[in-house]
Amino acid sequence: MDIDLQTRRIETVRRHMALEISHDWDGVIATFEHPRYELYGPGTVFDGEAQVRRYFAQSRVPFPDQGNEVIAIAADPASETVLVEFWLTGTHLGPLNLGSRTIEPTGRSFRVRMSASFEFGPGSDRIICERPYYDQAALMKALQLVE
Repeated sequence: MDIDLQTRRIETVRRHMALEISHDWDGVIATFEHPRYELYGPGTVFDGEAQVRRYFAQSRVPFPDQGNEVIAIAADPASETVLVEFWLTGTHLGPLNLGSRTIEPTGRSFRVRMSASFEFGPGSDRIICERPYYDQAALMKALQLVE
């Protein structure tokens, strides 16, 4: 087991998540070998730099102050992944599009528990796919949009 590689992978994920908070999209893209997000919940995939940048732009319209607070992080060399549990935070300040429905800004803040896996290529410390796992209903409940 390459302890140094696992440490670098964890640092890459921490840097990636911090850059998302500061909206440094060039910096976030630089953490990838190939930009790709697979959103578990809605099942949406954003593959390639143009699509990932579109995801960044779309996801920050309703929640421009979206942030994350790492709870736990660990590298698994057997699966070439780093697993993260974190609090996703933000304030509903822009229109939220849910299919054909648009929810106007409520000004309400949320804090929901999530997890994500970050996949790496063999021997690499650059990400090839981020897979956030979350419950969209938990977010709606936190925003007081459903009971």
